[in-house]
Amino acid sequence: MDSQQTRALTASTVAFTVCFAVWTIFSIIGLQIKQELGLSETEFGLLVGTPILTGSLIRLALGIWTDQYGGRLTFAAVMLSAAVATLLLTTVDTYVMYLAAALGVGIAGGSFAVGIAYVSRWYPKERQGFALGIFGLGNVGAAVTKFCAPFVMVALGWHAVAQIWALVLIAMAAVFWFTTEDDPVLRARLLAGKPPEPFIRQLEPLKNLQVWRFSLYYFFVFGAFVALALWLPRYLVGAYGFDVKTAGMVAALYSIPASLFRAFGGWLSDKVGARMVMYWTFSVSAVCTFLLSYPPTEYVVHGAHGDINFSLAMGPAAFMAVLIVLGVFMSLGKAAVYKHIPVYYPNNVGAVGGVVGMIGGLGGFLLPLTFGMLLDLTGLWSSCFMLLFVLVTGALAWMHFAILRMQHRVAPELARTSRDLPELAHPSPLLLTEWNPEDQTFWEKSGEKIARRNLWISIPALLLAFAVWMVWSVVVTNLPNVGFKYSTNELFWLTALPGLSGATLRIFYSFMVPIFGGRRWTAMSTASLLIPSVWIGYAVQNPDTPYLLMLVLALLCGLGGGNFASSMANISFFFPQAKKGTALGLNAGLGNLGVSTVQFVVPLVITAGVFGGLGGEPQTWLKDGVSKAMWLQNAGFVWVPFIVAATLAAWFGMNDIASAKASFKEQAVIFKRRHNWLMCWLYTGTFGSFIGYSAGLPMLTKTLFPEVNPTQYAFLGPLVGALMRPVGGWLADQLGGARVTLWNFVLMAMAVFGVLHFMPASGAGGNFWGFLAMFLLLFLTTGIGNGSTFRMIPVIFLTERQREAAGADPAQVRRDAAKESAAVLGFSSAVAAYGAFFVPKSYGTAIALTGGPEAALYCFIAFYLSCIAITWWHYARKDADMPC
Repeated sequence: MDSQQTRALTASTVAFTVCFAVWTIFSIIGLQIKQELGLSETEFGLLVGTPILTGSLIRLALGIWTDQYGGRLTFAAVMLSAAVATLLLTTVDTYVMYLAAALGVGIAGGSFAVGIAYVSRWYPKERQGFALGIFGLGNVGAAVTKFCAPFVMVALGWHAVAQIWALVLIAMAAVFWFTTEDDPVLRARLLAGKPPEPFIRQLEPLKNLQVWRFSLYYFFVFGAFVALALWLPRYLVGAYGFDVKTAGMVAALYSIPASLFRAFGGWLSDKVGARMVMYWTFSVSAVCTFLLSYPPTEYVVHGAHGDINFSLAMGPAAFMAVLIVLGVFMSLGKAAVYKHIPVYYPNNVGAVGGVVGMIGGLGGFLLPLTFGMLLDLTGLWSSCFMLLFVLVTGALAWMHFAILRMQHRVAPELARTSRDLPELAHPSPLLLTEWNPEDQTFWEKSGEKIARRNLWISIPALLLAFAVWMVWSVVVTNLPNVGFKYSTNELFWLTALPGLSGATLRIFYSFMVPIFGGRRWTAMSTASLLIPSVWIGYAVQNPDTPYLLMLVLALLCGLGGGNFASSMANISFFFPQAKKGTALGLNAGLGNLGVSTVQFVVPLVITAGVFGGLGGEPQTWLKDGVSKAMWLQNAGFVWVPFIVAATLAAWFGMNDIASAKASFKEQAVIFKRRHNWLMCWLYTGTFGSFIGYSAGLPMLTKTLFPEVNPTQYAFLGPLVGALMRPVGGWLADQLGGARVTLWNFVLMAMAVFGVLHFMPASGAGGNFWGFLAMFLLLFLTTGIGNGSTFRMIPVIFLTERQREAAGADPAQVRRDAAKESAAVLGFSSAVAAYGAFFVPKSYGTAIALTGGPEAALYCFIAFYLSCIAITWWHYARKDADMPC
């Protein structure tokens, strides 16, 4: 067994070293590619960070596959895949293709999650810290690339670097396959004939807050390590004037000790406790990043005998000394973080280690890109360390307060005997263990008050989500004003992509509330809105920001779109059947106000320096011969304080419902329900129209009526639609959802004919006010339809479950129906949200092919006619199979 352990650990460590060397290859060859293509700092940062993105995102899946199929097979497959992508890198010649190839190279970074799961299974608990620390020495692969690649590149060119690194990776895959064996856990499972644990069940531990706290720690200790390893050559060349070879060798002085001390960090974690090591790591790192963040400064002191001049700057030697200290403690912290995982989650090392590694790896992608943006924005080389100082002090504060909270609430003897941060196993006071809103006594005594509190916290959080989701609908109309040279079709793409990503995320968000809990998921998903908000604020300040990066930011705005599915599913659990229509209408309707809010607020805040010097300098644009100032960055920054406030309100003020827990498998039954797919179609007709028209109307107005400023009127339509949604829910409660929905679709089809009538055509200028009036009518009907269709869903699924379960416990039937209804509410909203992509993209495609948007509008009419037929046949006619 000892020889097998040694072979497994040795082969894994060497393989990880080779993979890490390939993963960071762009830190050297990227400099030559930057020169050949004339890339900006931001484009260079994106190129260097792209492999890190792939290697990060794939870690969760690879970790789970390792638990399921074994590390031997998974590790070999990872190395071969990355080798092929690295060879293909030498065959491309455009920036976009380099990025595409870099995505494949990044697979090598996923090897970390494979190795962690594989190695941990060979060692007992008391030796896992040291073993995983030894494996982590593979980080030295970054130093191998820094030290060797510059010489190869100077002698043979950067293509030779990629080819040699790929061949070494192929050879290592063969060596690993023939020198290692399957781990003991996998062998035992295969001998017993047991199937691997399902992929979805492996995700269950991710609902624990502790996992995400570890992820933040790793975002700094590993993500910042990778980011600095990638960024240092560029930093040293720019800040100190080093040549490429010298910069690579000096950067290796940081990477080598920052990797070698990982094994020592594992040993320390075994001996003195991972928590103590984390305290040392964060405290020393805070001091180091503060020193490194201070920019070179010259001072003039007005003395009694004249001015005294002196300067404060850190020379190359002092810089490297402080940086090496920082790297050493980062290395200790990396080992300490992973000491926790096999202890707390021995059966889910792959999944938990994968998600922690994924978040850490994302730091390696996001931070270099942010470093480039900060350099472009501030002109200060030390701005990257300023960001790291904020990050590490935030992590230190969270860890410290978490420990204090634990010490106040956990038994004193547990705190004395454990050197690790204990899992807080006590139930949260915000978890509702008993919840029965259908019980009138319970509802009147305490249920209604709790439900309303959750609703009124959910609404502003959802409003902010919609605001961030739709912010590009306003930003794109102003990009040409501040110097961005994008075509009309490219602008329509920026408008449409948030809809595409938001709709896709809704599919996953639909099932998150029963898995994670409504309070936790609302807080986390709301906090995620900070990412696109802050990044947009920086990106729009530089007209040279690559279009590809703008597309990435547009996709990130989809995080706001995903929140609707989970928010509606969550609120549906809190209210009794008779009040769901109004409650869901209020949540969605007032949440939808975020669309009109963004289209009303952004045109105002971009005209003034709302944040003073913190918000950046204004851009200048010329209109009608008059020069004007614009702070377009405020379109992103303005939401930040409100997002923080909403996140805190959700975390401390909302509740989780114990009876609302359900696995993905339990919820996936909706895919077998015919009415799920029918309601997806109908809700696409209502909400898909609402969000699609909201996203596309500003650009469509600007295209058809160039003399009109669309930002003065664009907010009116979403405002009307949002305010009418609760009305639609109330009408459905009173008259029946199917009846309201049917006649609503008739009015929608007629309104589109009205839009066609008032549009410019055949040389005629059209009538803007008639055009606007018809769109307002469309928005009004979409709002009513949104409320009525969502009222139909709970009625349909309760009726269907009651028919199937005659004689069963009525309370259980209601709970089952509530879970299915919540899943359908979320999933149908996910499908419908694709309207935010297809509607504006349909405009752009129709204009590009035919010169006008008429073809797209006729397609919308045909779709509404199909909705009328489905609603009448299945729900509204006299003998309908599911009258509602």
